[in-house]
Formats: sequence, C-alpha cells, structure tokens
Amino acid sequence: MTATERGQDPIASEVAPYEEWQQAEGIPVHTGFCIEDLRTAPVGHWARMGGKGAFINLVGSEMSSDAYLCEIPPGGSLNRERHMYEEMMFVIEGRGATVIYSADGRGQTFEWGPGSLFSMPLNASHQLFNGQGDKPARYVAMTNAPLAINLYHNLDFIFNNPYNFGDRYSGEQGYFSGQGKLLSMKAWETNFISNVYDFQLRDLRERGAMGLGTMLEMSDNTMACHISQFPVGTYKKAHRHGSSALLIILAGQGYSLLWEDGGERLKVDWRQGSMFSNGNDRWFHQHFNSGGEPARYLALHWGSRKYGRLSFICTRRPPGWVDIKKGGTQIEYEDEDPAIRQLFEAELAKVGAKINMPPVGGR
Repeated sequence: MTATERGQDPIASEVAPYEEWQQAEGIPVHTGFCIEDLRTAPVGHWARMGGKGAFINLVGSEMSSDAYLCEIPPGGSLNRERHMYEEMMFVIEGRGATVIYSADGRGQTFEWGPGSLFSMPLNASHQLFNGQGDKPARYVAMTNAPLAINLYHNLDFIFNNPYNFGDRYSGEQGYFSGQGKLLSMKAWETNFISNVYDFQLRDLRERGAMGLGTMLEMSDNTMACHISQFPVGTYKKAHRHGSSALLIILAGQGYSLLWEDGGERLKVDWRQGSMFSNGNDRWFHQHFNSGGEPARYLALHWGSRKYGRLSFICTRRPPGWVDIKKGGTQIEYEDEDPAIRQLFEAELAKVGAKINMPPVGGR
C-alpha cells in the first residue's frame, strides 16, 4: 500500500520505497558500523525467502547498497526467486547447491560450501538448497536493491520481471565452473570461487603492509569485490574512496580506524566472522593486523573496473592508491598522525607480538 492509499501526503513521507519494502519483510535489521560475528548474528523467519534472514544496513552504504543474512533450514531449500538487482553471495557455513535457470527453463546446478563466493546473473531465476540434513546453511549477500527499488518503486517490476539478460547469462554450461580469466595483473574475472580462504592472491603493495590482493569481477556485474591479506605486525595505509565497502574477516584479528578530516577516530575491532563498513566517501579508513596470524578479508563494494567504476554511484574521484599530496586519496605512512602507530604498538604488546613495519620519521 502506498502513502497516498493510506491517506497520507506522499510528499511529506520520509520513508523511501526501499525502507518501506524492508519493513514489510518483517525480519531483523542490523545497523551500526560492525557485526561482531556473522555466524551468530540473529535472524528471523523470512516468508518471502522460505528460510530465516536479517537485513544488514551498515553506516556508509545506506541507500546505495545493502546486505542480508539468509539461513536455509536443514535438508531444506529457499523459494525460487529472481530480481532486478545484483547480488554477490558468500557462504558462511554449510554445504549445498544452487540451481540457476535459463530463459527456456533449463536448469544448471553447481555446489558450494564454506568460503564459496558467487553471484547470480541479473534477474536469472535461481533456487538454493541445503545439502546437509542435520544443520542449517548460512550465507551473506551484498546487493544494490536499495538503488533498484528506490529508482523504480514498483515491486512487481523488481521481483516478477520476465526480461532475460541474455548478454549476462544464456544457459551456457560451466558458467559456475570456477574458471576465469586475468583482466589485469590484479583483477580476475570469474563467476564462482569455491573457497576464498585459500584463493591465490597477487602482490598488492600499493596499500602498504607487504600485502597481497586480487580484484574480482563476477557475473558481468557493475558491483565488484576483492580479497586482501596482510602479515602479522603490519597495517595498511589510510585511504578513502567514493563508495562504501562491506568487509568480511576471513582470518586473523585486528581493528580498523575510521575518521573524517579533523574528526575523532572510531576504532572497530574485528576477528574471523566479523563484518564492518568502511564508512562513506568522507571517511578515511585504515586496517591493522594486531593478531598472531595473517589477516585476510573479503570486501564487497561498488566499483567494477570492467565498467568504469560505475561513475554515477562512485563519482569520478582521485586515484585510490596515489598519495593525497599528489592528488590521490591515500595517506602515506610518513604523513600519518604518530598516535596511529603508537596505538598499534600498544595493541601488539597485548598479544606479545612485534611490529613489522619500517620506521617512520626516525621512530
């Protein structure tokens, strides 16, 4: 029911169509900067999906993207669905299979397990099944549903649209085989990764901390993601960019600092299973490995390199890996506040670890 049908002045309403739809779904909504553990975050009955779920609306993503948790009952399945928004899906726990249907009704099945990452082609009909009869399967997905629902404000168009994006998926066998191709030295295009925990990464030292990383393009999306890893006793360079990312910690423990120019720094602690937001384009963010093993995370975000970073969402911005003094958005180690390294050294001392960073300014 619309605001007009309820006898309200639609101009006076401050509830966006996406918020109205979300409220009607009747499941929990997680907000703030961080979810401590995706494995235990509360979920509720989700009639439309046929399982349990919760929305994730962390600070920074707001109305450009969202995420949701979904739990498939033991030995059960979710309802078959299709939708006019992109989503990237990461399996937290459990094993199962997905059937994806082409326009002529032919189904193609692929299996997944803990650590699997995949993306349904836009508006392709699909259904997920839990292959284990003794416990639920749980996954988290990032979508651009807020943008699509607010733009069209017509749920029938979003969820019951018969249009086939044949350029994205036309029923070709092996679509989710895990094969891929190298787009650049740091970008890999694929539709399925069986296990992000041991996915091979490439040198990505521009962000500092002797890090590794790989950018991922999936299912011809305008959204994208990347996996990053950095060693014990190190931290990355502070930076900011034009759209929010949602980071899922795959291994290790540490914290991230987030702040606006001249503002107080917010410290977000994380460990395996945590999810947090890096804020919006005004917020610098910086990641610190203060644990005893390499830290690895999966970042889901806007910004397909294949499609020019989708400039109407991620506005044309300075290069993210370039020194802010040279027109970029990255703060080099020698220019950061000395209090940042002092805090890191104090956090390492708590676990008996040593800093593994080059000295800065004689320190």
